[in-house]
Amino acid sequence: MIHLVLGGARSGKSRFAEEVVEQFEGQAVYIATAEAKDREMTARIEKHRTDRNTSDIHWKTVEEPKHLAKVLEQWAKPNHCLMVDCLTLWVTNCLFSEPENIWQEEKAALLEVLPRLPCDVVLVSNEVGLGIVPLGEVTRTFVDEAGWLNQSIASLADKVTFVAAGCPLNLK
Repeated sequence: MIHLVLGGARSGKSRFAEEVVEQFEGQAVYIATAEAKDREMTARIEKHRTDRNTSDIHWKTVEEPKHLAKVLEQWAKPNHCLMVDCLTLWVTNCLFSEPENIWQEEKAALLEVLPRLPCDVVLVSNEVGLGIVPLGEVTRTFVDEAGWLNQSIASLADKVTFVAAGCPLNLK
């Protein structure tokens, strides 16, 4: 089963996704896409680690900022549930990777691998299309690519949930 969880910043989408995974009886694998490039992000990552360590289930954490499809294939086993948090950070990492943009290649690999994984997958992503149209080519490109990715994954997903103010709304 593929479950896409969408929401805005601080909407409760990650907490909701973790609760979904906690209902699963097998091995929970948390695939984190964030990179600790500054003090603030380092603190955020550490808070997420602490939160997972105090949950009722044992999370195996894998950190992968760019090559998501490869990691999903590596960890996809029967009786596993993979949670990716979050796709929008992953989009950013791929769009601005050095020395070249690897976005299209990585996106194609993810969309190809998702339907054939032998386990449940919960994907967390920001819904970035609810605000104003951003100024500047870079931010518009990011919003476009994140929105198109969300649409592509939603079309593959068995379930799609939108979270606002901590309240889940089933879309699919």
